[in-house]
Amino acid sequence: MDINQIASVATNLASAQTSDSVNMLVLKKALDSQAAAAVGMLQALPQLPANPNIGRNVNTTA
Repeated sequence: MDINQIASVATNLASAQTSDSVNMLVLKKALDSQAAAAVGMLQALPQLPANPNIGRNVNTTA
């Protein structure tokens, strides 16, 4: 095997590893962003209903 080929393979492997690392960092950032959005949406939900009597009874005679 030629020394230039070995250097080329080593460079390609290092480039692929760097690319994989960058892709993982972007994925983690996207997941963190989605988690923060989900928390915000859950916190925006009302804790108690406006009228506590609504939704507690089922009319079975209708």
